[in-house]
Amino acid sequence: MEKENNPKVRVKPINREQTMLRSVDVEELIPADHSARAIWELTGKLDLSRYYSKIESVDGGAGRAAFDPRLLISVWIYAYSEGEGSAREVSRLCETEPAYQWLTGLEGINHHTLSDFRVAHEMELDHIFIQVLGVLSAEGLVELKRVMQDGTKIRANAGGDGFRREGRIQEHLRLAQEQVKAMGDPRQEGRGKAESSRKRAAQEWVSRLQRAQKELEKIRETKKPSEAKGARASTTDPEARIMKNADGGYIPAYTVQITTDSKEGVIVGVGVTQSASDYEELARAVDRVEANLGKKPDQVVADGGYTSAKNIVMMKEKGVDFIGSPPDHTGSMEGQMRRRGVDPGFYPDRFQYDGDGNRFICPAGKILKYEASVKEEGYTTHDYRAASLDCLACPFKLKCCPGNAVKGRSLRRREDDAEVVAFKQRMWTEEAKAVYKQRGGVAEFSNLWIKAKNGLRQFHVRGVIKVRMEAMWAALACNIQQWIRLRWKLRMASI
Repeated sequence: MEKENNPKVRVKPINREQTMLRSVDVEELIPADHSARAIWELTGKLDLSRYYSKIESVDGGAGRAAFDPRLLISVWIYAYSEGEGSAREVSRLCETEPAYQWLTGLEGINHHTLSDFRVAHEMELDHIFIQVLGVLSAEGLVELKRVMQDGTKIRANAGGDGFRREGRIQEHLRLAQEQVKAMGDPRQEGRGKAESSRKRAAQEWVSRLQRAQKELEKIRETKKPSEAKGARASTTDPEARIMKNADGGYIPAYTVQITTDSKEGVIVGVGVTQSASDYEELARAVDRVEANLGKKPDQVVADGGYTSAKNIVMMKEKGVDFIGSPPDHTGSMEGQMRRRGVDPGFYPDRFQYDGDGNRFICPAGKILKYEASVKEEGYTTHDYRAASLDCLACPFKLKCCPGNAVKGRSLRRREDDAEVVAFKQRMWTEEAKAVYKQRGGVAEFSNLWIKAKNGLRQFHVRGVIKVRMEAMWAALACNIQQWIRLRWKLRMASI
């Protein structure tokens, strides 16, 4: 008998070409303890009158109703808390992702609206940041007993290959201006939107090149005369600067200065600079904290990049206890000696100082006499020099001062002020070392959180002002995430 064939199985077909109408309960899109609800709750506690006062649409008047600033603020905070900083992607997510749909009430938001709002209200954003800090302070998350200061470099929205020298910038500018002139007036009859768009793009390109010329002059002022000629500025983001990255490479970047309260890791101050150096930023950081919270921190902890005699004195004058890593000038001194071709046997530490005679004695027994002193903030430098005849006749001249054709060997002695001496002595105590060890876990954690969790490894905007605003959005999201984790989630769990 012939075996029967197995019957064909029957499954439901999948039809992705159909259009469906279905009811959606917006409140059921996300659970009760979702972070989007927490963000909406917190923004409802803020005074947003400065935003509302700028809205031109009014009841009974012409024009479309504006998006609620509370909504746009909540969407951007949630976006950065999820590591998303692209306005186009956030606009797409408002159409597809439940949390965004819950926030917007299923209404889409154009990416231009999102992009413009992010950078349109600098003072208002500062006000929101301060208000959120007030909420966190009231809930015991900020104390200002100890803050940690650190800077981190974040890549600019510009390519390294977009940096040009003066000649190339001038040539590009000339060609761009000729192009704009040839395009004529885009408002003339018969010109379409596409042509008007191209004209605006060309005009914007001219404007960027003109800004690049101005920034090039600023860059030259920071360089030695021998290096000024080769200075380059970005034609994409003229205010960006080439900086050394943590991996040893060089990137177009800005330095974001972050001050973090040590109690719960709340960011209490944010600044942005075009400089890779941190020395000038410590006092500014303390001033920002005072402006945000109405008082200075009791103690500030920072690494060697901020530790200078000037900052030690300034912190004392401000009444702020400073814990830092005393800078070690040995490495830079040895580098200078190597570049000058000086033999290690004639490095400055091999010269003997005679305090009674205020002079130095070189390894060959020659005298370096005192010449002059210069008072700096926090210390004084004293200069000494050997007689030129002594050096010219010395058999060790090529080892000691090979570059001195006429003058004798010189030496500089640094004498710290009493405040700086006391600071250095204190930093060697076990108590100060224990406090300093906490710095990395607080300050560097904030930097990592903003980059890894909030997605700010590269700015989406250009220019110092807009870059600072994006850094503020990321810091705001970071602070609200801390509030959600430490306060809101606990309250929700107890309900």
